[in-house]
Amino acid sequence: MLRSMRKLLGGVRYFSRENNWKDLKWFEANRAPLTPISFLERAGSVYRDGASIIHGSTRFTWAQTLDRCIRLASALTSLHVKPGDVVSVVAPNIPATYEMHFGVPMARAVLNTLNIRYDADTMCAILKHSGAKVVFVDSQFIEIVKEALSLLSQVTKEIPLLIVIRELGSETSSNGTDYPYLEYERLLQSGDPSFKICWPEDEWDAITLNYTSGTTSSPKGVVYNHRGAYLNTLSNILMWEMKSKPVFLWINPLFHCNGWCFSWGLAAQGGTGICLRNLIAKDIYDAICEHKVTHLCAAPTVLNIISNALPHERRPLPHRVEVMTGGSPPPPLMLTTMEKLGFNITHIYGLTETYGPISSCLWNPEWDLIPSENRAKLKSRQGVPHLGVAKLDVKISSTMQSVPHDGTTIGEIMIKGNVVMSGYLKNPDATEKAFEKGWFHTGDLGVVHPDGYIELKDRSKDVIISGGENVSSIEVETVLYSHPSVLEAAVVGRPDDYWGETPCAFVMLKDSAAAPDQVSPEDIINFCRNHLPHYMSPRTVIFGPLPKTSTGKIQKHLLRDRAKNLGTIFPRSYRKQ
Repeated sequence: MLRSMRKLLGGVRYFSRENNWKDLKWFEANRAPLTPISFLERAGSVYRDGASIIHGSTRFTWAQTLDRCIRLASALTSLHVKPGDVVSVVAPNIPATYEMHFGVPMARAVLNTLNIRYDADTMCAILKHSGAKVVFVDSQFIEIVKEALSLLSQVTKEIPLLIVIRELGSETSSNGTDYPYLEYERLLQSGDPSFKICWPEDEWDAITLNYTSGTTSSPKGVVYNHRGAYLNTLSNILMWEMKSKPVFLWINPLFHCNGWCFSWGLAAQGGTGICLRNLIAKDIYDAICEHKVTHLCAAPTVLNIISNALPHERRPLPHRVEVMTGGSPPPPLMLTTMEKLGFNITHIYGLTETYGPISSCLWNPEWDLIPSENRAKLKSRQGVPHLGVAKLDVKISSTMQSVPHDGTTIGEIMIKGNVVMSGYLKNPDATEKAFEKGWFHTGDLGVVHPDGYIELKDRSKDVIISGGENVSSIEVETVLYSHPSVLEAAVVGRPDDYWGETPCAFVMLKDSAAAPDQVSPEDIINFCRNHLPHYMSPRTVIFGPLPKTSTGKIQKHLLRDRAKNLGTIFPRSYRKQ
């Protein structure tokens, strides 16, 4: 027996070492590139009669969605869209936007989902930079796209073909556009339902092009490949322990990291996507109850909308709803409130450059015995990598040494693996810098706790250096969110002649809070001083709405400009406290 096993194992080693198995016919016959296109092909068969997308009175099955995506791929090919061409879309979370996540790559084209809150100048710059051949636009956003195309026509003759998306059953109108255009539903009708899907020749081929949100700089074009999209989709499903046939409420924009890859994950699990045009608290609660929603993804700013809904806007949940949140660390008080309302929060971490989520605060059952406030603090950590990540670490950038797991030593979060972008489009310098020394540098600063869980401390650009001390804006914001009258908060540095810079807090009060003249800046400052060291407490507080991207991220670079324009605080004569 032992001799036989040795012979067999020796044969395996010999075969692997001496034979070029890639040249064998059976290998080529079974080789299939990893691509999320396969998820829809399977869903159209396995879940064919199950609901795929529901949007108001519009309802499609998975068989219908597969048919519509194949027709879309066929129609794009007939419009001379070639492999590698960029197809842009400006639309909210509606069925057409979802269909493009499969229909466009089925034609071997590259999908570029544009932020619906971009102004015409930014939209024009992205259309020019991406070289988009076609741009789909929801009728709600036709005016801004017309303006962008008008600007584009002044700098290039290569104007993308315009295709207008209308609600099913709506009347046809020209919208007064000066550009020739097609209509989405008519385009689908012209498509061949027997069109042969164009699978990628190589799984490293580009599948989508996503532009960064521009919270810290100008947007950059992030290239995703089929392999990374496939692996991150499956990894996120496993990370969230999402079962088959979930009912998913589309809150997180499909143009943000392709819906955190759940655009493809929904097909993989045969779920039902519920589309919402507008994020209104009452509509969210109504949709959850009417459709018995089981899962949703949302940034902390949207969780604020849900948790601070007025009594008449809320409805008792039919069951516990799973929520994935990320983008910025959610304040512990918000997590506690959401749990009391019937939502179970999974806190994740990721970037546009990593296909969305790549780590989560993996929950340990023994933590259920911890008091809710301490439990929420644990849950607000960024946690551990999912299965698709090769390596996730916190390192000292100058030495590339890993920080000790002491929960206090700060370093930069760095990543390796298949779920990191292919690179920045037409920007080799930025790509080389991002992957310096063989790791992807996130620009996020964090610590590693003794249990191996990572906690984000700040963006490198958001750290406030006051009197030689590093002040984490996130820590100050966490305290501000615990104030009973604060709805939203962001902290940046303000120039200071004595300290270099000091924390400046921008605060949005709750609707039910006292009037600003009753909640004064001094009240906020004193509240912070009761919970923080004085050097970390804001010395300036400004009330009012906070500028955000359409994904809910607060645009701190704009707030930094505002704080800078305030001038230095206590110039030349600052008295120590």
